[in-house]
Parts: sequence; structure tokens; C-alpha cells
Amino acid sequence: MVENMNKSLIFLVFGVCIACFAGQAAADKGPNKAIAKAIEKALPDLKPDLIKPSLIPGLYEVVVGPKLFYVSQDGHYLIQGAMIDLKTTKNVTEPRVMEARINSLNKIGLNNMIIFKPKTTKHWAYVFTDIDCAYCRKLHSEIDQYMKAGIEIRYLFYPRAGMGSTSWGKAISVWCAQDRNDALTKAKKDQPIENKQCDNPVTEHHALGDALRAAGTPMIVTEKGNILAGYYNAEQLSKLLEKEAGK
Repeated sequence: MVENMNKSLIFLVFGVCIACFAGQAAADKGPNKAIAKAIEKALPDLKPDLIKPSLIPGLYEVVVGPKLFYVSQDGHYLIQGAMIDLKTTKNVTEPRVMEARINSLNKIGLNNMIIFKPKTTKHWAYVFTDIDCAYCRKLHSEIDQYMKAGIEIRYLFYPRAGMGSTSWGKAISVWCAQDRNDALTKAKKDQPIENKQCDNPVTEHHALGDALRAAGTPMIVTEKGNILAGYYNAEQLSKLLEKEAGK
């Protein structure tokens, strides 16, 4: 029963395969050590990237990949959910979660994404895409418009049908192509591409998409870490990114 409860908690708090983003606990002394040991004992598959004091004395932030939760100083209680500052009515958890999302994307690295780069980059957006998704294809069919708007598109693969599916195989073939950008464009147009195998980041992309609770594709993550579900045309996305940047 304890084992089943632990597995349920792991899925509830962190999503699927979040251990792929395992890092290193922040410190080896004091409450951080107690918290790290408590997590290791209760949820051994999880490795915190960061443990640090929260705004509430005796309560600590614990970051694992793109997720954040709170643990009591003695490592006895785990709390999920948003912390609200009642004086300002602001959600003080969300900015930290946004930061954790970007850190997780940075860990994957731009060299493990397919990037369409405009002549002058004003903004950028991470796009989790499924080659066979209709709205993903619509977004990519307008890639020139995003380029004209100065939006760099950073693609990650999220084949919704999962590992072993046709879409998964296409994603790998695109990644293994000599010209990935061209292969992706052809695949989005349902044109044939050479079936290839090589080392690829598709599994890592998919795991992060799961951890971010992707409900569908395309899923856009802005440069600040906000999640936009679904298709946004270049004009819509540009306005949102400008607003986010405070311009």
C-alpha cells in the first residue's frame, strides 16, 4: 500500500518521467539536508534540483525539473499548490514555476532543438510539436510569418501517440536528417522523408512535455516561461510576447 501511495504521489506531483530532470540538492547542511533525506526516503526516484527557503519561515521550496512544491523544515510535510500574498493578492509561486520551466528547457539546450531563426530576433518561443497534428502543421505552414515578426521558433518533439508510434518515428527521422529544418518542413507537408535512426532527444523532449502537463499540441512556452495551449498565429503570439516583455 505504501509503495502504491508513493507511486501515486510521484505522478501527482511531478508528472511522468520527471526523474529525467534529476539534479543536485542545494546543500548538505541544516534543514536542506533533512528535507533531501526525507524526499529520498519517501520518493527515492526524485532528485531535487534546488532546495531553498520560501517566503514563509520554516517552509522550503523544492524544485524538481519544471515543478515546484513546498516541504516543512523537518521534512515531515509536503505541500502542493500556489502561495498567495494576501497583501498584494499576487501568486508568488507562479514566477518561480515559470523560472523552473525555463531552467528545464535550458538543460535540454538549443543544440537539442530544431530552430527556425529570423534575420533579427525580437522574441523567441519554445514549441512542443507533433508532426501529424493538424494545428501544428498550420503553425509551421506560417513559419515565414513568425520569421517576419522576429519570433525565433524553437521546436521540441511531442508525439502525442507516444513511443513507437508513426509520429515518434517521423520525429526521429527528422532529427537524424542532414538538414533537420528542411526535413521537418517536408514532414509537416506530409511529404516523404528518409527513415533514419540516430542518437536523438525525442524521449527527453517528450518527458519534459509530460512534466509540463502538455494536454495537446502545439504547446508554446514563452521566453518568460508562460504556457500557451494551442495554435497562435504570428500576430497573436507577437502581441503576447511584447506584452510579456512589458513593451
